[in-house]
Amino acid sequence: MSKAEEQKLIRGIYDEIDDNSPDDNSVTQQDDSYMIRCENLVKIYKTDEVEVVALQGLDLDVKRGELMAIVGNSGSGKSTLLNMLGGLDKPSAGSLLVDGKNLLKFTDKDYMQYKRDTVGFVWQNNARNLVPYLSAVQNVELPMLLKGKKQRRARALELLEKVGLSHRKNSRLDQMSGGEQQRVAIAIALANDPKLLLADEPTGSVDTKTSNMILDIFKDLNQTERLTIVIVTHDIKLSKRIDRVVAIRDGRTSSEIIRKKSYAQELDELGELAGDISETHEELVVLDRSGRLQLPKDYMEQLGIKGGDKVKVELDEESGKMFLFRSGE
Repeated sequence: MSKAEEQKLIRGIYDEIDDNSPDDNSVTQQDDSYMIRCENLVKIYKTDEVEVVALQGLDLDVKRGELMAIVGNSGSGKSTLLNMLGGLDKPSAGSLLVDGKNLLKFTDKDYMQYKRDTVGFVWQNNARNLVPYLSAVQNVELPMLLKGKKQRRARALELLEKVGLSHRKNSRLDQMSGGEQQRVAIAIALANDPKLLLADEPTGSVDTKTSNMILDIFKDLNQTERLTIVIVTHDIKLSKRIDRVVAIRDGRTSSEIIRKKSYAQELDELGELAGDISETHEELVVLDRSGRLQLPKDYMEQLGIKGGDKVKVELDEESGKMFLFRSGE
């Protein structure tokens, strides 16, 4: 695929984007209240024979000090987004700012510094988190050694204490459970004092009790360190305990699921976790910056419509409600 063909494909994606969108919706480096700002983000993977558009103009804002989750089916683009936020992959087009830095303008040296100083990553696969022949404390020390940090052992022991594993400081990978390995991985991700912590399915291979323990660690870090945390997960039980959940479908933000009351309030009122996520959260369809929206898949099935179909839209000015109808009704 030539450079001209790639540019043509990107322009085709932007054909739907309204050029007259208001200036106050544009991403700016001056807005310091946001840790992450994505606008019309595009990512295209290409080989000699095929091009795959993983993100098709995705919009996402994450405030500093926020803990939020991203959900979506396989192929929705959530892992692609996480890799770009982590500096592991480069966007094809659009805007992506993290901590006021424009990642689209990064050089290889900038990316290296960004991964070393700004972001921490917790992988689902523990083999990517830990060196098997090192002890827990040595694994946590390793990123600090690469950074040339002093008093590494004291800081490593402090981080293991934060994740409740000071008693396993001398244990190797094969001597720890999956949940203990994941908690060591969190300590490793914190070793470079990141401003942003990214977690890819951090509870995907552990039981419910351990999953709750891991989320409690994230919540504590978020509250005490004011650390911005983004979690990609399929675990609906985990997402029920997070105040803001963003759903991605077909490479775009499709909806946000917002908690009606804080999790702490619900625990006080109920004494236990609510069973159905609809009892604790409400799902909101997200309009992108050009006014487009994605209808929930089950709504489309009930209406008997699919992507590309035309629907009627009527506004009841008296009630302020909008109604959708299948074409011809």
